[in-house]
Amino acid sequence: MKKRKTKLPLLIAAIMLYSVILAACSSNNGNAPSNGTTNAPSNAPGEKQEDEVTLKFYFGGDKKAATDEVWSKVSEYVKAKGLNVKFDINFIPFGDFKEKMLVMAASGDNWDMNFDGDWLSYKQMAAKGSYMALNDLLPEYAPNLHKKYEEQGTLAAATVNGNIVGLPWTMKMNERKFTGWRSDLVEKAGLDIPAGSIKTIEDVDRLLRELKKAYPNERISRTPPVSLIMIRDEWVDLNFHGLGFYLSDDKITVQAVEQQPFYLEAAKLAKVWYDDNLINRDAMIDKSDEAAEWRNGKKLFTVTSHEWVSANPGFSDPSFKMESAELYPDKRFVNRTALANVVAINRNSKNPERVLRFLDMMETDKTLYDLVQYGIEGKTYVLNGETAEYPEGMETTTSNYMEWGGQWAFWKPQFMRPTMTYGKDFWLKEAEFASKPNNVNSPIDGLFIAEDNMKNEIAKRDTASDELNRPIEFGVVKDVEKAVADYIATQKKNGLDVIIAETQRQIDEFLAAKK
Repeated sequence: MKKRKTKLPLLIAAIMLYSVILAACSSNNGNAPSNGTTNAPSNAPGEKQEDEVTLKFYFGGDKKAATDEVWSKVSEYVKAKGLNVKFDINFIPFGDFKEKMLVMAASGDNWDMNFDGDWLSYKQMAAKGSYMALNDLLPEYAPNLHKKYEEQGTLAAATVNGNIVGLPWTMKMNERKFTGWRSDLVEKAGLDIPAGSIKTIEDVDRLLRELKKAYPNERISRTPPVSLIMIRDEWVDLNFHGLGFYLSDDKITVQAVEQQPFYLEAAKLAKVWYDDNLINRDAMIDKSDEAAEWRNGKKLFTVTSHEWVSANPGFSDPSFKMESAELYPDKRFVNRTALANVVAINRNSKNPERVLRFLDMMETDKTLYDLVQYGIEGKTYVLNGETAEYPEGMETTTSNYMEWGGQWAFWKPQFMRPTMTYGKDFWLKEAEFASKPNNVNSPIDGLFIAEDNMKNEIAKRDTASDELNRPIEFGVVKDVEKAVADYIATQKKNGLDVIIAETQRQIDEFLAAKK
């Protein structure tokens, strides 16, 4: 007995020591839950686990009902992969997007990342230095995404004065304009408008008149004629304060749109359309989502692209039908730039490394891609084979998450599923369309025009454009020829010669560097 008593304390001590070691091994120390899944990377001795931060993102369009729930799941998923972040997801209607982003940047707001594009605020934001330079951060924190960009050679388009200030999408597309009309209403009215027949501005005028005669109380169109006539003349809009050039001009001579013969022609036609109520009377000030109006049957004619004549338009009523035609198919038209859809990091972001780590995960993780793009399976989408479809009772116009605005910059061809909007191999066909002989790459694709040496002149030009050009473009002026002449004179006084000279200088330097 005595001998056994002497060993008991040693046995108890051994058991206690083993318990301590076991507890230490099983303790998650804040790194892993008891089920064994890992929520954060293991920390070296003495290394502090990264704190949770909230990333604030801005996208375009309307916020869908399940957005916050989906991004809460996104947060859970990336935390389990070692990225300790939550998300604050915000949306700005596209009609207000450009102005609000510029105002937010000017106020010093410190959001983290936003959607943008050359058709929105990107060029102005980049010119003003509102986006963070990512030259060093991108390869370090998003090596997989960086490698993809290097393979595609697309970062040059988002480089300003040697600084990478945007992260472009990786798609190939062409936005050559197509006319679209409600063929079910055409059939109902007994009109003879065959598919593929509305190819010229004269054809468009005829169609609008026939639709107005058949449906005098309906809203017909919001599209003024100038952008349609540009195609006929192979004019390339620089998306830079109303400047452009003709594809037939090998020298790429920069000119102002208001001085072109087609501008006066379009202005006169716009006046006729406005007076004859072929274009909606409030078209100049209407900021509502035009695509949503089309889907909901709020207009009878639209100008769209190859993408949306090939995709399911998502009409709110299954009885709605559409026919279309390619405008001026014999004319050349430039492909979309890599800057068509981008994400960018705010120069005031406190967490750019976390944003880039998230974007790098999007490049390599299909599960994360599905979650961000399509949402929660069973709630915001269901799988039919490989196709992501709307849950029962839901469609494009009533979607609680899918088809959210700004998702385009996140599109990854390697992960994209067929959807009820985009069928199997849809994006392959889009790339094939962009490769047709008349769809050409812009000779200055990748050029970023810096505004530093013409800021004052541009500010005056933009103000005059809002005040004088838009009424001309939408046909609300009384005397077209006088209004156009006055507008041309005003822009000359505002320093148009300075803007053109500086823009031409930068284009010439860009072209010389390519030789």
